Amino acid sequence: MVSVPSPTHGTHSVTAVEQPPLPVKLVIAGGFGVGKTTAVGSISEIRPLTTEAAITEVAAGVDDLSHTPGKTTTTVAMDFGCITIDPTLKLYLFGTPGQDRFGFMWDDVVEGALGGLVIVDTRRLDDCYAAVDYFEHKGVPFAVAVNAFDGEIHHSLDEVRWALDVPGHVPLIVFDARKTGSVRDALLVVLEVALSRAENTPAG
Repeated sequence: MVSVPSPTHGTHSVTAVEQPPLPVKLVIAGGFGVGKTTAVGSISEIRPLTTEAAITEVAAGVDDLSHTPGKTTTTVAMDFGCITIDPTLKLYLFGTPGQDRFGFMWDDVVEGALGGLVIVDTRRLDDCYAAVDYFEHKGVPFAVAVNAFDGEIHHSLDEVRWALDVPGHVPLIVFDARKTGSVRDALLVVLEVALSRAENTPAG
């Protein structure tokens, strides 16, 4: 409580107004079927907004389903969710579509993002080149998270870094897109990278 002067009644008490948490936009990207929608759904405190469509026979002929035989839908625009990290910080999560043919949407999805998380499936490393290349060329701070499908990865982190040509300053971690705590930890890594970049960027 804060006491302030009153022109007619001496002093009266005014309750300090609580500040809302700072909104921060993060993007979750990666190839087709790597776990972007799963990651957003695992951690979002609201029911995630998804723009998924059924995979048709035509799409199945374009998208590689060999490693995701049970996948029946695909994101055609974006996923959206949010999570309050603490009373001072709320993350707004935007998941990109994974297929190259929806790449024209990326600029709109990434606009205003503080950082990005690139999810990798080690069974299909080629599918993740585009996301890594995009963030590098846009200058958006990012981290790379290898999704441990069935609790395992098929290549070591050093092999993944070499194969994707991920710069040494970019964090490379293993996580599980199905587990809330694991997704949270991965997002915190992105925040750390983004804040470190901001602190080391000259003003003006």
